[in-house]
Amino acid sequence: MDDGTPFIGSEALASGALTPYELRRHYRAVMPNVYLERRIEPTLRQRTRAAWLWSGRSAVVAGLSASALHGAKWVDDGAPVELIWGNARSPRQVITRADYLAAGETCLIAGMSVTTPARAAFDVGRRGTIGDAVARVDSLLAVTRFAMDDVVAMAGEHVGARGLRQLRRVLDLADAGAKSPRETWLRLLLIGAGYPRPRTQIPLISPDGRRRYYLDMGWEELRIAVEYDGDHHRSDAAQFAGDIRRLADIDELGWRLVRVVARSSRDDVLRRVQRAWDRRSTLR
Repeated sequence: MDDGTPFIGSEALASGALTPYELRRHYRAVMPNVYLERRIEPTLRQRTRAAWLWSGRSAVVAGLSASALHGAKWVDDGAPVELIWGNARSPRQVITRADYLAAGETCLIAGMSVTTPARAAFDVGRRGTIGDAVARVDSLLAVTRFAMDDVVAMAGEHVGARGLRQLRRVLDLADAGAKSPRETWLRLLLIGAGYPRPRTQIPLISPDGRRRYYLDMGWEELRIAVEYDGDHHRSDAAQFAGDIRRLADIDELGWRLVRVVARSSRDDVLRRVQRAWDRRSTLR
């Protein structure tokens, strides 16, 4: 009971694993009749298991919760747990939906029934803003490499589901090469401004052949790259030194690099990209 795994309180009492005093003294309820060691602040994964136990092990973990279990990054640890289960009276921070699941749309993870990566993409791609939906599908696609055709086929089996029009657009825009939600934002900004869809994770070899790099996104024919730099690029001394050498190599290879940071405005980004585009276009 002390390994950080949620458990059903009544089962622990019935089996004799805990006494009522021990349950009250050392554990706390994180869901009705589901307990966790008192000192632990539950993660999304722990809350997901607790919610699944609360359902009597009957629910299917879905949406962002399923994405996280499949390994998708950037899922907020404080996000509500999402379950497919016919119970509208759910605890706080648990969302239940009585959605239809077709054959082959679930799998097992750590003993729990969970929607497959394709079904998780089907769900997260239909909800929220299109930018958030693309970022969520990007993250799931990067770790699972689910087949887009499977999601398209799924849409045909769920004709009455909400958000199918958005889902088609999201699938068209999704890219496994995005390494963060901000990279997704940057790619969508460029596409929305009318630029050709940039290629992501463009491989480069340093001029001396000793180092291999990947550019976040760009257009190879013009040798223009656009990259999003997180704070770690400046706060990590080793990363900063490596960046200097990397930038010198990229410049020597003839690429023009537009660097974007968190405080860069949309107008500033597009202005600098257009300047690079105009200069390179006149040289062709």
